[in-house]
Amino acid sequence: MTHLVVLGVKNRDDAERVMDLAADLGRQNLLQLEDAAYAYRTDQGKVRVQQTVSTTGAGAAGGALWGTLIGLIFLAPLAGMAVGAATGAALGKLTDVGINDDMIKQIGGELEQGKAAVFLLARSATVDRVIEALKPFNPTVIQTNLSREREDELVHALQPSDTDSNPSPS
Repeated sequence: MTHLVVLGVKNRDDAERVMDLAADLGRQNLLQLEDAAYAYRTDQGKVRVQQTVSTTGAGAAGGALWGTLIGLIFLAPLAGMAVGAATGAALGKLTDVGINDDMIKQIGGELEQGKAAVFLLARSATVDRVIEALKPFNPTVIQTNLSREREDELVHALQPSDTDSNPSPS
């Protein structure tokens, strides 16, 4: 089962760093993402969305491949590739996989100016290691599809501990 976690962070830079961190955790097999995105509100008040999965690009690539193969059959591979790429891109744009785009835009619209939200849709995670990696960003939990009990545990785990705010003297 996949779990969606939406985290609020201070700004776009932190959102990008969290996305880089999520990718790094994926390479370490600590987090298996199905999809990820972030939204932020610019200083001018506009909502911007950055997604990791481009269905348009994937559709165009798949369409170009199939178009070329069909074009070879009818002795027009270049025309087939062009038509296939255009059709694949159009179908890819219409396909919404992973995190719901409308939800991303809606939550992005509720952000304060300069703030950002990170959307992580994960198949599996080594929860304690992922939480420890995220803690330095002081994220707030905006929304999840976890049970109320698990969401409360996540909120509590992400709160800065006394040792984080009061480092011991050396």
